Amino acid sequence: MIDDLFADSPPDWCEVLAPGAMVLRGFALPRVPDLLQAIDAVTADAPFRHLITPGGQRMSVAMSNAGALGWVSDRRGYRYDAIDPDSGRRWPAMPRAFAQLALDAAGEAGFDGFTPEACLINRYAIGARLSLHQDKDELDYDHPIVSVSLGLPAVFLFGGFERSDKQARVPIAHGDVVVWGGPSRLRYHGVLPIKPGSHPLLGEQRINLTFRKVR
Repeated sequence: MIDDLFADSPPDWCEVLAPGAMVLRGFALPRVPDLLQAIDAVTADAPFRHLITPGGQRMSVAMSNAGALGWVSDRRGYRYDAIDPDSGRRWPAMPRAFAQLALDAAGEAGFDGFTPEACLINRYAIGARLSLHQDKDELDYDHPIVSVSLGLPAVFLFGGFERSDKQARVPIAHGDVVVWGGPSRLRYHGVLPIKPGSHPLLGEQRINLTFRKVR
């Protein structure tokens, strides 16, 4: 798919990681003010929280959700739910700025018509990390994952189809968007611990928006 999209070579702002996977450098930058306003609105209604894994560990990344479904974790396992377990209400609706960015970024990567049902909003403090995992709680793997980075830089780990496969270490900066789907949809990925620093807009944190089609 990506080979067809860029028959000669990808543009400078696009970094191909594997078939069906790429980094769109700075793609979200023009939309940052709208994205930050939408994040504030969502998290005012559904505040960040540290979820517990099925094994009883507290996740270092704080999170919230927007959209028809939200991703949750507790002793019962990982799953999607239409209800915020903290409030007992539905998750905040998907902001228009979120949905449009996800649609546009997926289209740039060759995945047209992407309409996510869930946006996971992850807040990384300094030292927070995301261990290697596959996104496989969804019922349909035909749709890509769109991941937007805001704030402090990070190192994105992008591996193979086994946890033990070698991972590429991909520097990710404020405004970058990573899209993976098709033959790369179930690759293992993660984020190394966030290094100390301060971003002009977000201070000592990184915010990640991850868009998924669940059903």
